[in-house]
Amino acid sequence: MERIPSARELENTQLLQRIREIHEDSGGIIGAPRMQEDLQDEGKQASLNRIARLMSINGIQGWPRKKGRGSKRKSVRPDGIKNHLDRDFVATEPESKWVTDITEVATLEGKLYLCVVLDLFSKLVIGWSMHHRQDRHMVTRAVEMAVWQRQGEHEVILHSDRGTQYTSGDYQRMLKRNQLTSSMSAVGHCGDNAACEGFFGMLKRERVHHRRYRTRDQARADLFDYIERFHNPRMRRRLANQDNRFKPL
Repeated sequence: MERIPSARELENTQLLQRIREIHEDSGGIIGAPRMQEDLQDEGKQASLNRIARLMSINGIQGWPRKKGRGSKRKSVRPDGIKNHLDRDFVATEPESKWVTDITEVATLEGKLYLCVVLDLFSKLVIGWSMHHRQDRHMVTRAVEMAVWQRQGEHEVILHSDRGTQYTSGDYQRMLKRNQLTSSMSAVGHCGDNAACEGFFGMLKRERVHHRRYRTRDQARADLFDYIERFHNPRMRRRLANQDNRFKPL
């Protein structure tokens, strides 16, 4: 007779599955201490010894970052995905072309990553998400926020680089479910996503470079303030002024 797994064994199976996902998202670099931090951020309580044991017996380990050694893996653009945007950053109507990217903001507590989704017609940040580690879940949250605010149901081009967050199967399936056409830059062509880079440059010139963030929470609050109380209202005023300019007298 087959033994029924105990509650502890079932918990370990679920925990191990999430550990594998986080480890893959990190590019295979994080060890047990960082893994515990990420799990705690998600509300999962597990001791460091338990996490280290699960990682060890399943052959999951991080590696120390050596000087000059990057943490990013080379990413392959999924089959059938091409650069639909092709550096054409002009959109004649809303919800036709979106771009997304990730930037990092330094704090005394460590790095904070910001992912945004930008509508090329309005230049509004229609989706955003922040986390202490850049992974596909952070990216997914930003895109889901943009989808939640979308007015129409027609196909939208969503352009990104070829980071592993964007090439993951979960991310690509989420785009298809929401009628978003994935567009990706070529390797080494940072200009392919210049619109997002331009927003990040403006954000840092106008806000981040004038601040010294003690904690990630302090940075989160300030980035939220910039996006929702400064940048987006400014873009809405511009749109309103443009509409008034073309109205008949």
